[in-house]
Order: sequence, then C-alpha cells, then structure tokens
Amino acid sequence: MDTLWDNIEKLSAVCRAAGSHLPDEELKALQVGKVAEEAAEAMHALHGLKGLTTCGDDHTWSEVQNDLVGAVIAALLAMHYIDPTGARATFDDILHRRTRRGREAATAA
Repeated sequence: MDTLWDNIEKLSAVCRAAGSHLPDEELKALQVGKVAEEAAEAMHALHGLKGLTTCGDDHTWSEVQNDLVGAVIAALLAMHYIDPTGARATFDDILHRRTRRGREAATAA
C-alpha cells in the first residue's frame, strides 16, 4: 500500500512533467498559489453550505472536506516541489513543532 508521501511523489512527477515547459521557480510559485485556490474553494463550499452565496450553490460538509483535502494535497505538493528530497523530514519537523501544545495538553490531562 502506498503511503501519503509515495502518492505525493508520484503526483509530483506527473505535475512536473505537465509543467516541464516552465522554469522550476515558476512551478514552485504556481503550486503555492494552488494551495490558496483550493483553500478558497473550501471557503466557497462553506459559504454555500450556510446559504451565503449569491449564485444559489448548495453545498455539503462532504464538499467542504473534499476541498480541504485538495488544499492539503496542494500544500504537500508545494513542499515536494520546494525540496523533493527533504519534504517528508521537513513536514515531520514542522508538524512536531506546531503540535507541541496539543501534546503537552494531552499529557497533562
């Protein structure tokens, strides 16, 4: 069974091939922008769920989750674009650092 990062590496290869006509720095920047686009789609779905869109779109929590996963995938791809060999370790380091308070609170409880 493929791990999350195995899938990200495969998807990255496909995406890089599609963008092979662009400079590497441009691909990185475009992928970071893709994270924002996917997050905005999740926000749009949330607005639709709450009846706050002007276009009459009805949305569900499932659609919000789908768009959130799209944002996560886009973010992991952006990390892989930035540092193909170190993205996993960088992610693990940052995740450990950013979840410290949660681990401490769970231990104290």
